[in-house]
Amino acid sequence: MSDHSGHSGHAEGSAGELGGGQAGPATAAFITHRNLLFTVAYEMLGSAADAEDVLQETWLRWAGVDLGTVRDQRAYLVRITTRQALMRLRALGRRRESYVGSWLPEPLLTAPDVAEDVELADSVSMAMLLVMETLTPTERAVFVLRDVFDLGYEEIAEAVEKSPAAVRQIAHRARAHVAARRPRGVVSRTETQNALDAFQRAVETGDLQGLLDILSPDVVLMGDGGGIKQAVLRPVVGADKVARLLVGGLIRVAAPSMRPAQVNAYPALIVRLDDQLDTVITLRVDDGLITGLYAVRNPEKLSRMDRETALRR
Repeated sequence: MSDHSGHSGHAEGSAGELGGGQAGPATAAFITHRNLLFTVAYEMLGSAADAEDVLQETWLRWAGVDLGTVRDQRAYLVRITTRQALMRLRALGRRRESYVGSWLPEPLLTAPDVAEDVELADSVSMAMLLVMETLTPTERAVFVLRDVFDLGYEEIAEAVEKSPAAVRQIAHRARAHVAARRPRGVVSRTETQNALDAFQRAVETGDLQGLLDILSPDVVLMGDGGGIKQAVLRPVVGADKVARLLVGGLIRVAAPSMRPAQVNAYPALIVRLDDQLDTVITLRVDDGLITGLYAVRNPEKLSRMDRETALRR
């Protein structure tokens, strides 16, 4: 949700520097759980830059805790991270209103092992992150902690500062909300890969009919240039409009330098222009057809595409 960049290495730096010499028990615990905490923050915020800021805040608070009073270090760290992410999520909601064009989550190059954990892969997919954007901050926190990380209601209640009974209700409401909007069942990577291959072939050859064959009639194309790079400012809906826009030159010029990659645990396309990273295209597939195309062009959101990000549950 960041409209900024340049501070995506914060928490790595803080814990990393401390870990360079004699790592104390607080540092060791933070480093042990760092990938998990990053994943919690990223799923709540949809932004790696903001997730890193949250980890920085988590570290600063954790460093001041008397470890002798901590019964479960992992749960305690998740609680701090959740509270920091909630504060940031509420603040960013206001800032987002002035964002130019559509806002899309920050894409991450993910390691193959993320895709092997089907539930984790589903939860960090672009399609799912966009569904989670439609939840309130508290609903999102409860949904992530309960349905993705399988935390108990008591633990979640402490993290979001509600009663366990209230958390149960919030979880039920969030789950129903997500179920009504999520892709129709977990999509296999093979299905996504097949759709992506057909899409890439059609775009590279300018095959309008080939595109129409793989696009769902009500496909939605969203672009995120952040006001820095040109992108469609509003979602484009319908196979015919989307296909003509693509073949008409939106990414046709870049066709020779499209290569597949694993982004947010699913097959995606990385587009380079003049050897520079230009666009990351991810897709949502339902019943074998592409129902969502998400093109992230905002350079501030592409800063982590040069290295794999480790996500953990």
